[in-house]
Amino acid sequence: MSAPGEEHSQPAWRRQTRGEHRFPVTVAVVVAIGLQLALPDRMVPASRYLLPALELVVLIGLVVANPFRLDRQSTVLRVGGLVLTGLVGLSNGWSAVLLVLDLVRGRPSGPVALLSAGATIWLTNMLSFALVFWELDRGGPAARAAGLRDAPDFLFAQMQSPEMAPPDWEPVYLDYLYLAFTNATAFSPTDVLPLSRWAKLAMMVQSAVSLIVVVLVVARAINVLG
Repeated sequence: MSAPGEEHSQPAWRRQTRGEHRFPVTVAVVVAIGLQLALPDRMVPASRYLLPALELVVLIGLVVANPFRLDRQSTVLRVGGLVLTGLVGLSNGWSAVLLVLDLVRGRPSGPVALLSAGATIWLTNMLSFALVFWELDRGGPAARAAGLRDAPDFLFAQMQSPEMAPPDWEPVYLDYLYLAFTNATAFSPTDVLPLSRWAKLAMMVQSAVSLIVVVLVVARAINVLG
């Protein structure tokens, strides 16, 4: 039996906690779905409403099953979260491929429409990879709340210097969103280090997609304006 106060001698990310709120990640997924729907028809799958509709259905199911704090260990919820993550990533990856093909084939498009589509795909790419990082790091949000895994996939600065963070600090979706944003803009780790191989591979893929979208869209826009 643990001595009084022994549990709190460990940082929050290493012990059992209440779990984070679902609201931030729910808002992020809704924004991602909205961005997908805002893309022009030629940059989305033929059935443009299929993937967004599936994402919305899975999201609603997850919210109904666990609406508040993400601390329930459930195979159904875990699978649902992974399916939602996969759908968001698939939809945006599909759009990124269609955008690249559109640019390579030289299809006519105004600079404003081109930059708008590129920005939309870039933003959705950031949101989708934030979801990937959040859903997979140390087994997902429920596993992190239960403190089941000590070895992190991403090493945040607060983990290295716990004295610089509040006693109850642990990574939540906004921390992973920050990670995805810095990785999409700097194209390299900043203050969050990937430790596991899947984390390194995921960051590499996100950087590659962001770099391709930015380079091709900007180059084509300059060509159109020129």
